[in-house]
Amino acid sequence: MAELLLELFSEEIPARMQARAADDLKRLVTAGLKDAGLTFDKAEAFVTPRRLTLVVDGLPLAQPDVKDERKGPRVGSPERAIEGFLKAAGLASLDDCETREDPKKGAYFVAVIERKGQATARVLPEIVSAAMTALPWPKSMRWGNYGVRWVRPLHSILCLFDGAVVSVEFNHVTAGSSTFGHRFLAPDAFAVTDFADYQAKLRTAKVMLDAAERREFILAEAEKLAKDAGLRLKADQGLLNEVAGLVEWPVVRMGRIDEAFMDLPAEVLATSMRAHQKYFSVLDGKGDLAPRFIFVANNEARDGGAEIIKGNERVLRARLADAKFFWDQDRKAPLEALVDTLGDRVFHARLGSDLARVKRIRELAKTISAHVDGANEADADRAALLCKADLTSEMVYEFPELQGIMGRYYALNDGEKADVAEAIAEHYSPQGPGDDCPANPVSVAVALADKIDMLVGFFAIDEKPTGSKDPFALRRAALGAIRLIVENGLRVPLFEVFERARTLYAGDGISSAETLNVKELLDFFADRMKVHLREKGVRHDLIAAVFALGGEDDLVRLLARVDALAAFLDTEDGADLLTAFRRAANIVRIEEKKDGESYAVEADAKLLRQDEEKDLSGKLGEIMPQVAQHIRDEKFDTAMSTLARLRKPVDAFFDDVTVNCEEPDLRKNRLCLLSTIRSALSQVADFSTIEG
Repeated sequence: MAELLLELFSEEIPARMQARAADDLKRLVTAGLKDAGLTFDKAEAFVTPRRLTLVVDGLPLAQPDVKDERKGPRVGSPERAIEGFLKAAGLASLDDCETREDPKKGAYFVAVIERKGQATARVLPEIVSAAMTALPWPKSMRWGNYGVRWVRPLHSILCLFDGAVVSVEFNHVTAGSSTFGHRFLAPDAFAVTDFADYQAKLRTAKVMLDAAERREFILAEAEKLAKDAGLRLKADQGLLNEVAGLVEWPVVRMGRIDEAFMDLPAEVLATSMRAHQKYFSVLDGKGDLAPRFIFVANNEARDGGAEIIKGNERVLRARLADAKFFWDQDRKAPLEALVDTLGDRVFHARLGSDLARVKRIRELAKTISAHVDGANEADADRAALLCKADLTSEMVYEFPELQGIMGRYYALNDGEKADVAEAIAEHYSPQGPGDDCPANPVSVAVALADKIDMLVGFFAIDEKPTGSKDPFALRRAALGAIRLIVENGLRVPLFEVFERARTLYAGDGISSAETLNVKELLDFFADRMKVHLREKGVRHDLIAAVFALGGEDDLVRLLARVDALAAFLDTEDGADLLTAFRRAANIVRIEEKKDGESYAVEADAKLLRQDEEKDLSGKLGEIMPQVAQHIRDEKFDTAMSTLARLRKPVDAFFDDVTVNCEEPDLRKNRLCLLSTIRSALSQVADFSTIEG
């Protein structure tokens, strides 16, 4: 068994593409090996800013020999048929074939083709070249006079199998046994013999090959620097992953932020450092931003990094000076003054401007605030008016990720109420399953209005999600709305709110809104609700059983019904009634299909003959109105326990009563009684969809 070592050495690969590229290289090469009949024990991919590396252990020195048999025509077949068979099999004459007997069809020819496996070293060049050609970069480039495309200019290929060079060619680059160390600290080429030698010499040449090792090293060093200064590192996994993809030999340093900039909002400082400079923020004991930052250099210095630190502080000073200018400029006019400028911003070509959207959100927020305890309608209206105003501010233009956050700061600067300012900041939330859900009543009203306006608008112009495509993140918006409703226990009549949003769009001249089917949007919410509940461990069949009843637009009430159903089915009475329901429903369904008529009518009391059917009929007549009233009162647990009283009479009925008896009228009446059992249980859920 032998080892394959492959390294593709290039200019800096963008950090965001590195992990996927390493996985793709491993996938393509190993797939090629398998197609060639070459097995292996293990394959590992590594990536740094300047190299993609793959090592495959346990490869055989040659492909296995292959023996293939092809059945040919019968002995005595026409000459043309035999010639075609020989040509297809690559044989010169029938002397190269075997003759075999078939008891029914007689003798026939068989071509036995044996192919000697090639040496693995001869097969590898084509496999590696094909993988390099097929590597799916999100963006690639041409350079010089070369026709090849690659993410960045490709400098060299290292390809060794069992210690020998594999003759891989990729346009102008031919594989060898050499690679290069760190761009600044050890730029000279050096030869390697295998992966262990390669990894050891790279480390000597100031290259840390494993991205996971670089991440762990950066994190440990950054936390140590912060701790030594009496501070703590602000966690940022995304930035850590990115920075680990920017350096081959990480050297972690700490710099200082000028006190003149510490009166900027903490989010501005952190975003400016993160977005432009890839710096980590540091927090003090109170959790506030400290006047320090941590960065990762890709170079060592004789002076211990003093000049590197000064250089980074100087660059950050210039960045923060710009941010301070934007901060000062934006506060010269009140936030409300920016509202009219939203008319120059297009929300969507077919849905109008952001100003038109704000007007709709205001009306929706007022409608929704009536269903949110503690939400002041005037405050909700004010927050909705100002919620998008910061989109035209200088700061948000420079840092789009601060939208909403800057609106809060500017609102507070203008003397707006705290609830209004908080609603401006929170109205985009929640944006994902890990995002905090607003609880402030005004924030909830505006956030829900924002999401529903977007959903109704895009459904109105038929821009609904399809398959895996969701360009306007409508699934995320629906899930956010569901979380706002469920986690805050809101009794929002969704149909009414959707209808209100539809009429607002129609009033803005969006003609397609006039024909929007609001039920379609409710069905979309139902699908998202199923996903939301499944992620929380709720059985999918119970969700489907409640949704199947239809007509429910109160998510809190719907969730309560699902919970009650789950608790009911966990009891012995519930499990037995489910079995009885299925038995009754199946009998009625079969007989209705056979007879061509419906038995969903009330049984005739005069035709009830046996005590068991009389008892069941009486119990059904007694509890069905009670169950209906409990459901109207939203006492779903009580409704379920009431249904449980059916268990004994139902069991007795099935034990002692023959449904399909010889008397037609009696048979029909008993089928009607079974249909009533089905109807009774269907008041709380569609039991036919429940599994188990």
